[in-house]
Amino acid sequence: MTLLPYHQLTDFTTEVFQAQGVPEDRARTAAEALVYGDLVGMRSHGLANLTRLYLPLFASGRVAPAAEPEVLADRGATVLLDSRKGLGLWAAAEAMDLAAERAGQYGIGMVSVRDATHLGCAGFHAARAVENGMIGLIASNCGRQRIARPPGGRVAMLGTNPLAAAAPAGPGQAPFVLDMSTTVAPTGKVREAARAGRSIPEGWLQDTEGRWVTDPHALDRGEGFPLFLGGHPETGGYKGYGLALLVEVLAALVPGAGLGPDPEAYSGTGGPSGRDDDIGFFVLAVAPGTLRPEEDFTRQAAGLFAALTGSPTLPGTDKVVYPGCREADLKAAALAEGVPVADALLGELRSVADDLGLKLPEGDRNDR
Repeated sequence: MTLLPYHQLTDFTTEVFQAQGVPEDRARTAAEALVYGDLVGMRSHGLANLTRLYLPLFASGRVAPAAEPEVLADRGATVLLDSRKGLGLWAAAEAMDLAAERAGQYGIGMVSVRDATHLGCAGFHAARAVENGMIGLIASNCGRQRIARPPGGRVAMLGTNPLAAAAPAGPGQAPFVLDMSTTVAPTGKVREAARAGRSIPEGWLQDTEGRWVTDPHALDRGEGFPLFLGGHPETGGYKGYGLALLVEVLAALVPGAGLGPDPEAYSGTGGPSGRDDDIGFFVLAVAPGTLRPEEDFTRQAAGLFAALTGSPTLPGTDKVVYPGCREADLKAAALAEGVPVADALLGELRSVADDLGLKLPEGDRNDR
């Protein structure tokens, strides 16, 4: 690993997006959203996707760098936006900011988005609500991409359909940030294992006949299908499947975005099909301070999360934590010492810098 200064790395990534035609303010938001993955230890959704996902999207014309979202309906507390193929890294952030603005007026704000592109780490966008003392919820379907099969089904019909929630946890405590796919593992983690030459655990993928697959390359060969949270139906797989369908309903059916489940999938081999175009977002902000005294909410939130971190532990466990604690610790360390970037990724970033005539920041080696 090499440790690169966060602000310099974000500046570099901003320049990369600007070079694709993204306006500066939105390019910076997109850069912050992308580097966030590396900042909090979610490297499968961080800068590794710059050359694998985002730059190819620009090159293929599947994202509009200067897109201006169109308001299709505005009902005060709820807004429907057409992203017009805008880069999801900034479009989702702006949607959450708008939802928070409306929540400040109405107590709740919901922004429904269609025709968007990949948003990166959903937790980055949900956590923006916390900056305003609010609760944030965001869900994204995968447009028309189909890689996961419904329990008992032979044909891939859904994407990983991520969702995230964030809430204040009181003064001095890390905010609660839950960021998850509705499958056992997101595809980014499977591909991260493939790049590193590692096998994956049983339970992440299964083959066409329902047998475990531990070769991560099977995903992109179309021979490995992600399982929904809970795994097989008898171990609770319908819960993850149900959550994935909930995301599809809220994020795609409500705004009219591209749907994964479609009979056109029947005519193929049953393997992965469709592309992650016309993605839909469900973005919600809740402002408890408009319903009761904000200090009461803050005090009760602090008690809720402090009760968890202060609870007795089992042998071998130092402290009980909640979603967001580990990420906050990693973020603090990365801001102080530098963002860890693997050698292979560093090489890719250097190539991008050379191609665009940009300067990649220098860092310190960390071989620990």
